[in-house]
Amino acid sequence: MWTGDPCIIAVSEFKATTDAVEESVVNRIAAGEVIQRPVSAVKELVENSLDASSTSISVLVKDGGLKLIQVSDDGHGIRYEDLPILCERHTTSKLSKYEDLQSIKSMGFRGEALASMTYVGHVTVTTITRGQLHGYRVSYRDGVMENEPKACAAVKGTQIVIENLFYNMIARRKTLQNSADDYTKIVDLLSRFAIHHIDVSFSCRKHGAARADVHSVATPSRLNAIRSVYGLLVAQNLIKIEASDNDPSSSVFEMDGFISNSNYVAKKTTMVLFINDRLVECTALKRALEVVYVATLPKASKPFIYMSITLPPEHVDVNVHPTKRE
Repeated sequence: MWTGDPCIIAVSEFKATTDAVEESVVNRIAAGEVIQRPVSAVKELVENSLDASSTSISVLVKDGGLKLIQVSDDGHGIRYEDLPILCERHTTSKLSKYEDLQSIKSMGFRGEALASMTYVGHVTVTTITRGQLHGYRVSYRDGVMENEPKACAAVKGTQIVIENLFYNMIARRKTLQNSADDYTKIVDLLSRFAIHHIDVSFSCRKHGAARADVHSVATPSRLNAIRSVYGLLVAQNLIKIEASDNDPSSSVFEMDGFISNSNYVAKKTTMVLFINDRLVECTALKRALEVVYVATLPKASKPFIYMSITLPPEHVDVNVHPTKRE
C-alpha cells in the first residue's frame, strides 16, 4: 500500500505520458505555430529570398496556397554541402549564440521555417550557386531529404515549391478550405514588401492566370512603387513624413514614410509598418495614428500609412512572436 506523497505519483505518471509523445508529433505541433496558414509560408520564403540578396522574387499560388506555393528568386543560392541539413530544425547560419539576437539584421534566423514546412507539406528545392554548371533538386519530408540531390538545369538562385500544405492536419486544412481570402492575404503581403524593398522586383499570380496581381519593378522612387502597387488614387493623396533625433551624431531613431492627406477616402486603415526592414504589426501605434486622423477625416474614412522605422537592433525583440509578426 502506497503511503507516500500522492504528488510524486502524479508527476511520474505525467512524465511517462510526455515521454510517449513522438518527436514527429512535437515537430508537427511546433510547425503549426510557425506556419499558421499559407501566407505564413510565403512570408518566410520571401524573407529568405531577401536574405539571399535577391533582386527579383516571384510567387505562384494555387488554391489559396493549399495545393501549391512556389517562390522563385535570383539570389545567391544554396550550397550543395548545405542541402542535407537545409530543412533540419534550428539549422541556421545567421545565429550562433543567444546574444546574437540583440544585433540580428537578417529576416530569418531561427532555422524553423523550412523545417516546419516539411512537417506540414511536401517541399522541393531547386537551387544553383554562382559558378556552378548545373543546379540541384531535392525533396524533403519531416525535416530530412527524401533522396540525394539530383543534378538539373536551373536558373540563377533558388526555387522552393510547397505542395499539399497541411495534408496531415485535417482540421486545419478544412478550416482554410472554407476561407476564400488566403490568396488575398498573400497579395497584400507581397504588396507591402514591394513598396518597402524598392530595389527588388516582385510578382504574385494565381496558377493558370495570365496576369500577375502584384507586379512591381525595381525603382529609385518609393512613391512610384506605391503608385504601381496601390494605384494612382492612393499615390496622389500622400504626404511625405520624416523624423529623427536632433543630434545626428547620436541618433538612435529615424522614421520616414508616406501618410494620406484629408482628401483620401477609404473604408479601412492600411498601415504598412517596417521596423529595421522587418514587416511587423504594432496595434498600439496603429490606434494612436487613427486617433490623430479622427479629427481630420470624415467619420467613415480611414487613412493609408507607410512607415519605416530604424532603431538600434538591441532595442527590438525580433523573437517575441512565433511568426515574428509583432
